[in-house]
Amino acid sequence: MTFLRNPRNQVLLGILLMLGGDFMFSLNDAMGKWLVVTLSVGQVVFVRSIGAFLVLGSMIAHQGPRALLVMDRPWLQFTRAMLAAVETVLFYAAVYYLPLADVMSFYMAGPIYVAALSHLLLGEPVGWRRWAAILVGFCGVLVMLQPTGSFSLASFYALAGSVAFGLIIILGRMLRGTSDTTLVTWQTIGTLIVGGLLMIGNWKTPDAVEWSGMLLLGVVACLAHLMIVRALKLAPAALLAPMHYTMLLWAVAFGWAFFGDVPGPRILAGAAIVVLAGMFIFHRQKVVATVAPEDIPKGVN
Repeated sequence: MTFLRNPRNQVLLGILLMLGGDFMFSLNDAMGKWLVVTLSVGQVVFVRSIGAFLVLGSMIAHQGPRALLVMDRPWLQFTRAMLAAVETVLFYAAVYYLPLADVMSFYMAGPIYVAALSHLLLGEPVGWRRWAAILVGFCGVLVMLQPTGSFSLASFYALAGSVAFGLIIILGRMLRGTSDTTLVTWQTIGTLIVGGLLMIGNWKTPDAVEWSGMLLLGVVACLAHLMIVRALKLAPAALLAPMHYTMLLWAVAFGWAFFGDVPGPRILAGAAIVVLAGMFIFHRQKVVATVAPEDIPKGVN
């Protein structure tokens, strides 16, 4: 397409895809919270994964099933798939007990974990300013956790899920040359396996609405994954990453509209600290970046 030959148009499309993917994820989160009220987390995750193959099926056929087996660094692919499955389970376990906005506030710390882990796992330099921002961001997480007060297991689920989310982003960077279809397919297979294991002994026969909701959940989540994976191949990650914060706004809106949840002052204060720290980290990353935007892989299926 002539439109995509222009680098500026590629970046614009990447921004739109990221915003759309974040909205789809937020919708997925609200639907998942509604479903886990009456169905087990394992059951929702299992059927959701089946629903994702309604989207992936044609993509796998187009790419060719054999391509799924020809992977760059298969152990990293396996680790990423298992982390994605665990993160999905932890998220749904957290939203069963907590408002959407509370859980999403923990997830807003994901980019802060990415900055810290990039230094430890990828050897990327992190200056003192970003380390200071990382520490401030962790303080925001502690405010939300309220360790001297009513710390809960649900808060731990949200915290652990957000750390797993950060690790998934790091592994995604390391596997940037892998096709969208392969990345999302193995991630979905991992989620299917983990959901199936957790579902044993916890099956409840869904009604027609619940079946439809779980399958639709898979479609929405798969589309969101594909949009974000593609966005990161069209535009610089440092430009796109701050847009993840729109998910917090959607979480507040959906939580209030569908569940009557309003985040408390402690969550709002902690989230504000985390977001400001994250925005500073993104700013510093753009200032000191050594990788040019044009080095982002293009033309990956």
